[in-house]
Amino acid sequence: MSTTRPEVDAVIIGLGWTGSIMGMELTDAGLNVVALERGNERTKEDFLYPKPADELKYGVRLKMMQRPKQSTVTIRRNASETAVPQRHWTTFHPGDGVGGAGSHWTGVLYRATPNELALKSFADRTFEPGFLPEDMTIQDYGVTYEELEPHYDFFEKVAGLSGQAGNIQGETIEGGNPFEGPRQNPFPLSPLPRTLTDTLFTEATKKLGWHPYPYPSANVSGAWTNPYGMQLGPCNFCGFCSNYGCLNYSKASPQTCILDALKQREHFSYRTNCEVTRIVKSDDGETVKGVLYHDGEGQEIFQPAKLVILASFPLSNVRLLLLSQIGQPYDPVANTGVVGRNFSYQITGSIDMYFKRHQFNPFISAGGSGQVIDDFSPDTFDTAKHGFIGGSYIYTTQGPGGAIGAVKVPPGTPSWGSEWKKNASEHYGHHMMLGTTGTNMSYRDVYLDLDPTYTDPHGDPLLRMTYDWKDNDMRMTQFMAERMREIVAELEPDYHTENFKQVGDHFDAAKYQSTHLTGGAIMGTDPSTSVLNRYLQHWDAHNLFVMGASAFPQNMQHNPTGTVAALTYWSAKHIRERYLGNPGPLMSQG
Repeated sequence: MSTTRPEVDAVIIGLGWTGSIMGMELTDAGLNVVALERGNERTKEDFLYPKPADELKYGVRLKMMQRPKQSTVTIRRNASETAVPQRHWTTFHPGDGVGGAGSHWTGVLYRATPNELALKSFADRTFEPGFLPEDMTIQDYGVTYEELEPHYDFFEKVAGLSGQAGNIQGETIEGGNPFEGPRQNPFPLSPLPRTLTDTLFTEATKKLGWHPYPYPSANVSGAWTNPYGMQLGPCNFCGFCSNYGCLNYSKASPQTCILDALKQREHFSYRTNCEVTRIVKSDDGETVKGVLYHDGEGQEIFQPAKLVILASFPLSNVRLLLLSQIGQPYDPVANTGVVGRNFSYQITGSIDMYFKRHQFNPFISAGGSGQVIDDFSPDTFDTAKHGFIGGSYIYTTQGPGGAIGAVKVPPGTPSWGSEWKKNASEHYGHHMMLGTTGTNMSYRDVYLDLDPTYTDPHGDPLLRMTYDWKDNDMRMTQFMAERMREIVAELEPDYHTENFKQVGDHFDAAKYQSTHLTGGAIMGTDPSTSVLNRYLQHWDAHNLFVMGASAFPQNMQHNPTGTVAALTYWSAKHIRERYLGNPGPLMSQG
């Protein structure tokens, strides 16, 4: 039997980026807010030197991630296969504890382009009828770049974004990304210092007629005080970014940018080690009335609330909606339902180059340090000519240079012994990488649902992922491989190795891809094809709002964090200005 807590104005499920932002916005509106976090407490003090500088603990054993024995997913490539649980985090790394994935992320912070937010409309006016596969289910977000731009701008100030604008109020700026949407303001801070890899990449891509620009980095280049009064210090290029908490207060994270300010607010509180298992529906059939969760002592608690904000990892968002039976589950055979629909991921590729003549010092690095080209983005060239929709950015970055992960040896080198030691010693610091990160379209037979066999410690079904590469992915990645080989030809390394998906390859969950999982609880303007309306309000329960990349109808090429945050501020604006004074649907379902 559960214990009931006193009712609050709003309960937030998850305390990462979106939960922290919503905490600030709703307490600003005068609401009494409680946040429930499944993991442990994690403060800035947990990142004090030398704690995070432990590659074995964080880079290999992934101590900042969820434990699969507590919560994992099952994975299969198609409906004819039996899904099996992911028992070690390999292909993606969901965060654990206060701050969520925002504590261990790399720090690359992008905006979507105007056409990425309206991809179906872009495709309809760009491609001939019949060009897109019949089973491709891409959609518009239902919100425009112009509507999100002020919220992108504000979050970039919260994060202290470092970089070079390429388009300010429609004027192209030299040295920035000429293909980005127009910004109202420059970046808060200048780009991070250049490295040798940056210089070589810039020279080569300019010779090819392309447009290199610095990574937009949330590893800040200088001292910064954000709109919440939180202070960040300049990045010292220690190299401990991806999978680590920042030991220098230089990488934007919920802890560094928001939480210390939020915790001081009288009407905000949070509880850790609280795993929400259900969002509870009201008898009226139009709202929810709170959440059920298990606390750290194993007790079941009911937290009543007038407003519920679901702000966890994308996969967790979808699973909780399915377990709570809020919204019709997606059925790919009948092509009905919405919850679990339009799941998408990402496709990547890379080239490693060896230069005897160059010493790169990879131990001096930052997650957001690098140079990029967007010349092959979804709307910058004729993709139809090459048989696909979408695109990729191509980049270089220096690091990390850890003694475990950064050791590169020539092909054919034994995996241990004196020859391995000799080659590891001679080759360390002489490698430069090129990478590509691409769009991923949504399809009718790629989706999320509840597994019929495997359960968690509470006896609830695990989430099941059905996912595989498609022909569009293969054509796109092979095109990008050819462009990257052109860069290699300009740089003339002593040798290089490649890692690209080949035609006929299937998704391999044993290899890291990215943590950029999207969809399953998507936003839109039609309740028959979306879980949420354009304000991230659930169509079937008007006091339930769902934040995060689970709202993306398909995945963009760039990292999702900036768009996730902008959508959160967008939703919060409409909650504060419209919903609180007159609770009800913010959009008609007609």
